[in-house]
Amino acid sequence: MAKYHMRSCPLLLSLLSILFYSSIVLAAPVTTYNVVSLGAKADGKTDSTQAAFISAWTKACASVNPAVIYVPAGRFDLGKVVFNGPCKNSAIGIRIDGTLVAPSDYSVLGNEGNWLLFEHVDGVTISGGILDGQGTGLWDCKSSGKSCPSGATTLEFSNSKNIVLSRLTSLNSQMFHIVVNGCQNVKMQGVEVTASGDSPNTDGIHVQLSSDVTILSSKIRTGDDCISIGPGATNLWIENVACGPGHGISIGSLGKDLQEVGVQNVTVKTVTFTGTQNGLRIKTWGRPSNGFARNILFQHAIMVDVQNPILIDQNYCPDNKGCPGQVSGVKISDVTYQDIHGTSATEVAVKFDCSSKNPCSRISLEDVKLTYKNQAAQASCTHAAGTSSGAVQPSGCL
Repeated sequence: MAKYHMRSCPLLLSLLSILFYSSIVLAAPVTTYNVVSLGAKADGKTDSTQAAFISAWTKACASVNPAVIYVPAGRFDLGKVVFNGPCKNSAIGIRIDGTLVAPSDYSVLGNEGNWLLFEHVDGVTISGGILDGQGTGLWDCKSSGKSCPSGATTLEFSNSKNIVLSRLTSLNSQMFHIVVNGCQNVKMQGVEVTASGDSPNTDGIHVQLSSDVTILSSKIRTGDDCISIGPGATNLWIENVACGPGHGISIGSLGKDLQEVGVQNVTVKTVTFTGTQNGLRIKTWGRPSNGFARNILFQHAIMVDVQNPILIDQNYCPDNKGCPGQVSGVKISDVTYQDIHGTSATEVAVKFDCSSKNPCSRISLEDVKLTYKNQAAQASCTHAAGTSSGAVQPSGCL
């Protein structure tokens, strides 16, 4: 399996990166900016955006020495905040003991795209705290069929590097909870995401156009994908994640655009899915594209009443718009499912619905046992080629 392991143990990498940044902090004086000292009110109703949080960031970013922004206990009301870099130092810590609260009126952020945005930053660490997106009002609007704003992502890192998120909780985001876009070397550990199982488009963590992203020891309960992996994601390591409710861990959807960068070198291991719509899913649009997904390892997964435990769907075409009668151009290859056990909520537990133009190749099932109502589940394979080894149930697909 060496071909799948493009990086060393992520736990060791995380420890080394923490030690590295700690050594920087110890080597230079650290200035702490307490947002309350700068005017923030921990009453959950006074807007602390400009006077305190933007002021704290401006000071920390301008410091030539390592800096800490401290948010004490309490509820701090915040509008949209953009934390712009580059900064004069590459060791800014944001330590949160309280809760950051988005505006209760969803229209304030609904068309902003995101609530908390970090752009062009290097060496930012966020530790602890709760981000309360207060998204329930927007969800209700969407479920009513009314005309509603699309909603805001709670926390996004864009075009940044050397980012650490530790013990952070995202609650009730309007849309995506955490987005990593165009970044390098991002470590997340002990992240918790919570939203209703029927909340729309509330992906837990979304990664795209980024490399060397590690997600460890996290719990995600939401209404869409627990983790979604978009075009241009490379060298991802996801380990010890509990997902459910939600739509599973998904690579895709890929292939929406004709010219699209691919996904490669992804490891997902030691994960548990409970009552989710999907488990381990790869999803592509059913239309032409030069995209690809390759060198994927799914290992040590437990399924508990999952509707589609193992799924490759290359005929994704929502509302039958923009793709009827076409086939996916995305090439899927070198995907291994190893030590996958548990129960399916549907009879077909393994479904490979691949492209007739670019069939899935080198798919491997190793030690897979999935049952449906205490009986062997079924498998369905279309345009998929590969091998099975060890005890595989359902069998006879590849």
